[in-house]
Amino acid sequence: MAILKIARMGHPVLAAPARPVEDPTAPGIRRLVSDMLETMQDAGGTGLAAPQVHVPLRLAIFFVSGPRAAREDGEGGRGEDKNVPLTVLCNPTIEPLDREMAMGWEACLSLPGLAGEVPRYTSIRYRGVTPTGEELVREANGYHARVVQHEFDHLDGILFPQRMRDMKKLVFTSEMKHLAAAGEALAEIED
Repeated sequence: MAILKIARMGHPVLAAPARPVEDPTAPGIRRLVSDMLETMQDAGGTGLAAPQVHVPLRLAIFFVSGPRAAREDGEGGRGEDKNVPLTVLCNPTIEPLDREMAMGWEACLSLPGLAGEVPRYTSIRYRGVTPTGEELVREANGYHARVVQHEFDHLDGILFPQRMRDMKKLVFTSEMKHLAAAGEALAEIED
């Protein structure tokens, strides 16, 4: 296993659509997943997409902490209150289950020190192929849905600022305490 270098905003690998994974069960994919997991853990992230480690393939990993989802979704939120285990998907797709969207704060390992308020679908279905060759299909709500959409955007060459509606809401994470003091609800994803 190895900790990989994380690409930062401005690197071409983050701006282009990734190529499909031809064989999700290939030994090279298993090695890449192992390295991505170690990299994500070292960086303290919730998810990581292969383009973020300079590999232009449609592969993403993520997990969702139940307590964090409950905190991010707040009172009356649509998120789950249970953990979503480490998930590894090749060639994933997303289908919104309705048109409802919610604004939420996101950060990204490829944009260190920045966060922004991003609209995301609140309820989705996603699918992909695991490194064992099995198809995985899940429905997700709230924070879980936000994490998945954020990671899968990387596979299409999209970073969260491109989804933002108001660039005044792009801030340094060190300044977010001022927003909290002003009473804004804060949620943060670090992928």
